[in-house]
Amino acid sequence: MMKTSWGKPVHVIPFIRTLLIVLAVAVCLATLMGCGNKLADDASPADDASPAAEASPADDIETMRKAAEAGDAVAQYNLGLMYHNGEGVPEDYVVPEDYVEAVKWYRKAAEQGDADAQSNLGYMYYKGQGVPQDYAEAVKWIRKAAEQGHADAQVGLGWMYFEGRGVPKNYVAAYGWFSVAAASGNGSAVRGCEMAKGRLTPSQVEKGEAMVREISERIEKRKAAKAE
Repeated sequence: MMKTSWGKPVHVIPFIRTLLIVLAVAVCLATLMGCGNKLADDASPADDASPAAEASPADDIETMRKAAEAGDAVAQYNLGLMYHNGEGVPEDYVVPEDYVEAVKWYRKAAEQGDADAQSNLGYMYYKGQGVPQDYAEAVKWIRKAAEQGHADAQVGLGWMYFEGRGVPKNYVAAYGWFSVAAASGNGSAVRGCEMAKGRLTPSQVEKGEAMVREISERIEKRKAAKAE
């Protein structure tokens, strides 16, 4: 059984979080304005601030959907994540779990290069959720995220090589990807690295270490090029 740190995606949803922060600030400002009116001796009813209109959860979701449909990769990923988890924000707004919709939005964001979406899309192919199970396609998307430095995807790719799912079984490659992810402090990667290393000869471990250096150099070059 493949053990990855993916599980059910629980990444923070920055788009919705931003909306909630804006709403919270608006409420705070409205409250302060109301207190100021009560303390002012010369305040008149006409000066009272009207209650702040609160946006409904459905409005927030609709705003995110419009951004996603307009091509915003972050919104596309977050919308896919919402459908994947079958839950929305705030807590009292719940949507049915819909893997097909999750795949649809993950794919849109993944094709724009979003590493989280690529990793989760690979996971969907691995589990056969919203799409037919396809280990080769899972490897394709997981690798794209892993090459961007996505630690969970690196662990996932390590397990794919370790178990020979979607790629030929290769303990050296598994050790290499686990080691790269372990450098970021990923606990699952550390355990995977130990398991893979236990199946390697000293010369194979050296090959794995060389692979780690190559992968790390590729990732750094890609990050540098992206930052330019």
